[in-house]
Amino acid sequence: MATVAVYNIEGKEVDKLELNDNVFGVEINEHLLHQAVVTQLANSRQGTQSAKTRSEVSGGGRKPWRQKGTGHARQGSIRAPQWKGGGVVFAPKPRDYSMKMNKREKQIAIKSALTSKVNDEKLIVVDELKLDEIKTNNFVKILDALKAPKALVVTKDNDKNVVLSARNIPTVKTTLSSTLSVYDILKYESLVITKDAVAAIEEVYA
Repeated sequence: MATVAVYNIEGKEVDKLELNDNVFGVEINEHLLHQAVVTQLANSRQGTQSAKTRSEVSGGGRKPWRQKGTGHARQGSIRAPQWKGGGVVFAPKPRDYSMKMNKREKQIAIKSALTSKVNDEKLIVVDELKLDEIKTNNFVKILDALKAPKALVVTKDNDKNVVLSARNIPTVKTTLSSTLSVYDILKYESLVITKDAVAAIEEVYA
């Protein structure tokens, strides 16, 4: 089992923690990591883009000039795509971009992402993460002490003070252990996670 240091919010080591190899020490599956990221990005797309084809734009019911004898190229409608105000060729229409992964694939992808952070020594475990007040500056100081300015912060329970204190930091995101995503784990440089969140993750994915 991999052993990592446990820090307090002042950045001082206070304990050691053994990580479950079934979650934090698996063989990294790069294919499923890629698939999980693509799936999340695709599912976040609205798919509401729309434009009109030549059959949907208004006007153009009359042939602009006779077929022959004018010296112009033949035209059937002033709403053909080559005309100003004409329809769009192969116009985009509202569509569903959503993709699916089965439960086992998601679990393998999550475990692979967590393992990659352990291997890169970018997994930072804190004994607890509690703030007495909502203050962004205090949260920045905690991250500086942990040497994790760009981090995904994972807690077991929703703590209003933590979430609101981190909200205005552009390089930081907070999430719960129950809503972890592969994309977020890989996007942020460091993974700052509370000790009880580690236990909750191991309980679910071990």
